[in-house]
Amino acid sequence: MNSKLSFALICATALAFACGPRSKSSELLAHHSAAKNGGVHAALNVDVRDGVTFAMHVTNDGAKKVELAFNSGQTHDIVVLDSLGRETWRWSTGRLFTQALQNKVLRTADTLAIEERWRATAPGRYTVIATLASANFPLEQRTEFVVP
Repeated sequence: MNSKLSFALICATALAFACGPRSKSSELLAHHSAAKNGGVHAALNVDVRDGVTFAMHVTNDGAKKVELAFNSGQTHDIVVLDSLGRETWRWSTGRLFTQALQNKVLRTADTLAIEERWRATAPGRYTVIATLASANFPLEQRTEFVVP
């Protein structure tokens, strides 16, 4: 009888530890993953002087800090499509990323700046698609540009 009671107490203790309070970052993550973008927005700029530079700025316009969660070391990607919609260049091609989870905190009015360069191979009209690879705040920005 004592062994059954001991086993029940051990199971109850293990369950209590497994279901214990979450950390603040987990609460923040769960709260913001339910909100649609939660005050986070992205802007994309393209500069075609001396090659092509893409600058994406992700800003927290909300009243509370947000924690961007990433499933790997890849925080973003940039894809260039030609005028026919064919993929011409992808920033992440040939790159290796860690498989570790990572988080980036954006306090109110903080901005995460991402800047990448592409050496255009031919003049023409292109579309760039920049994405934030956040699990809880996935954002995408598109814009057209011309390489002279």
